[in-house]
Amino acid sequence: MSGFSMPAAGGVPPRPGAGGAGAGAEAEAGAGAGVPAAGPTGAFGPAGGYGPGGHGPGGAPGTGPYRAPGTPAPQPFQWLRPSDPERKTPATGRTVLAAVLAGLLSSWLLIDGLGVNLLLCAAVVTVGAGAAARAAGRRPRAWTVLWSALGLALLAVPALYEAGWPVLLSTVWAVGLASLALHGGRRWSGVLLALPGLLWQFVPGLVWAGRTLRGRRVGDRGQVVPVLKGVLVAVVLLTVFGALFAGADAAMANVLEGLAPSIDLGELPARAALFVLGLATALGFAHIAAGPRRWDRTVVRPGRARGRLEWALPLAALNLMFGAFVVLQAVVLGGAEAILERTGMTRSEYARQGFWQLLVVTVLTLVVVALAKRWAPRGTEADRRLVRLLLGALCLLTLVVVAAALGRMWFYVDASGLTTLRLWVLAVEIWLGVVFVLLIVAGLTPSAGWLPRAAVLSAVAAAAVYGLMGSDAMVAEHNVARFERTGQIDLRNVRSLSADAVPALDRLPGDYRTCALGLVAYDLRAEGSTPWYATSLAASRARGILAERPVPDHYSYAEDACDRVGMSRDDAFEG
Repeated sequence: MSGFSMPAAGGVPPRPGAGGAGAGAEAEAGAGAGVPAAGPTGAFGPAGGYGPGGHGPGGAPGTGPYRAPGTPAPQPFQWLRPSDPERKTPATGRTVLAAVLAGLLSSWLLIDGLGVNLLLCAAVVTVGAGAAARAAGRRPRAWTVLWSALGLALLAVPALYEAGWPVLLSTVWAVGLASLALHGGRRWSGVLLALPGLLWQFVPGLVWAGRTLRGRRVGDRGQVVPVLKGVLVAVVLLTVFGALFAGADAAMANVLEGLAPSIDLGELPARAALFVLGLATALGFAHIAAGPRRWDRTVVRPGRARGRLEWALPLAALNLMFGAFVVLQAVVLGGAEAILERTGMTRSEYARQGFWQLLVVTVLTLVVVALAKRWAPRGTEADRRLVRLLLGALCLLTLVVVAAALGRMWFYVDASGLTTLRLWVLAVEIWLGVVFVLLIVAGLTPSAGWLPRAAVLSAVAAAAVYGLMGSDAMVAEHNVARFERTGQIDLRNVRSLSADAVPALDRLPGDYRTCALGLVAYDLRAEGSTPWYATSLAASRARGILAERPVPDHYSYAEDACDRVGMSRDDAFEG
């Protein structure tokens, strides 16, 4: 299913396997992963594909699959053919103009950093993609609106916070969601191949727009040229009168200085690269909107079903191993406190030793479940019951492992404080637990067609919560609250945080505050004056706090403060 509905082209017969009512029902009855129903099979594989013994015609070894005379040989990338769009609408003048405007805005606004400017550029790209979709006769569906709204919410993260990793994560997910919204998709192949779909649309989008413009009639070009002339005249008028108003009033000069881009010849290569990136991104999304690939039609051959004993034996053994771990933790050893008494480890050592191994166990179990489902026996109802029983038990036991991993990390945080890395892996572990819950629910329902989109939705929700909650601010708040409660703080956990952490770190007393805020204050001074569109809300708030209660300008003052609170200079200012 595409992200937009599109009326069928009149008189165009459907491509084999392309969809339709019958094909959709047939695909839904597949193996739950967008796999088309297999054709009739003989004793040695698909009927008609091979001769006796799995060889060519007549069973001659080494001759390969049989092809009738005149049948063309298989072409490279043949697997892409089923996903080809039915038609591709030519680019319109509005689409090209929106792409050029997106390139200009990117070169103007993004050179100074990320903030509200990213939302402004995304709005122009959205207008261009919407124009291409309307020209193709496509109408938005509910999932299109949902993915688009989540993408815009993720792009709000750079406008609110400064922390680099959440901003990067949110931006990448927003681009992937925009691609998914335009492609559509509800099976595993459709969802997973649509998310990075923009990556292979940059060059085709430019070629698509260029070919369309070369083929336009002179009368059509007459609709574009007046707009370009009007834009040029507007730029000239705004430049002349803006200069006059700036010379007449100092307040107006300050406003215009913040709005106008600073021209530096050394920045021209970077601005040119940003223009190309913005133009190619806008045209790439418009190219998708004009006729997306139907990734749901991609042929994914099911794995060969294994025998019941061959498949069930390793999974039963793995379930026993997981069960032994759970019993050992909860009953025999009496929990974490008993383990500490028996081993002599501190709480921090115990948590650090166990969490990472349990995180790897969780990830590997997800891989095992996916592969086991692919090769599961499915010939009889008894086979299917066995699959549900063993995989369901493994998922349930994995939830206990997830809980144990979270408990270990809580011990670690309680003993050593919260860091951005620990918060990140906690979020990932919680999301993995949600995925296993979804797998259990899918095993209990008659159809699991909802699972691919639900899994992506859970990942997007996790990324949105992680970005919008302000991870650096949360880390700083936790460590400062712990200091206020116990008088203990590991400044290595907070001194490298971004401007998001300044309001919480500002509550620390004396030398603790100077040591914790030394680096972030230096970074904000080094950035100098940043335009409003490239400044986050957190950075503006941090500048205001540091302006009211400044931190000494030189490194040596912060170094001395770290020495006085018992933190060595190497620890305080290492890489």
